[in-house]
Amino acid sequence: MRKATTEWLRSAAMDLDSVAQIVHLEHLTPVAAFHAQQCVEKCLKAVLEEHSRKVPKDHSTLRLYGLTKELVSLDIDLSTLTDLDGLYIDARYPGEQGLLPGGKPTVEDVEEFYRIAKNIYDWIQRLYGSTALQ
Repeated sequence: MRKATTEWLRSAAMDLDSVAQIVHLEHLTPVAAFHAQQCVEKCLKAVLEEHSRKVPKDHSTLRLYGLTKELVSLDIDLSTLTDLDGLYIDARYPGEQGLLPGGKPTVEDVEEFYRIAKNIYDWIQRLYGSTALQ
């Protein structure tokens, strides 16, 4: 595995660990969802890095997925990426909540985002043969 790939995955692991620590705290659901988005974003950037593709300064998981879908076969629900992208953008600015179309993410929403982020992280980690990142 390329060194930069390892660094992207190491950073993604920190976001995933952050979500795991706060996933059940209702008042922190926007923060937890943000870290789930960050994990997915960094995993997709790791794929690009591993395949020697340019890693854009782009935070949209939907666009990053578009760049990786011919490199690896990830089973990702595009509506989930759309939700994660909205949470990322909204949660980045003071006063914003990081909202889904129906409002603030629920604990159940965040649990689902965590599950998706963990599945993507675990799959990419196995794909590239790394076992010692978390």
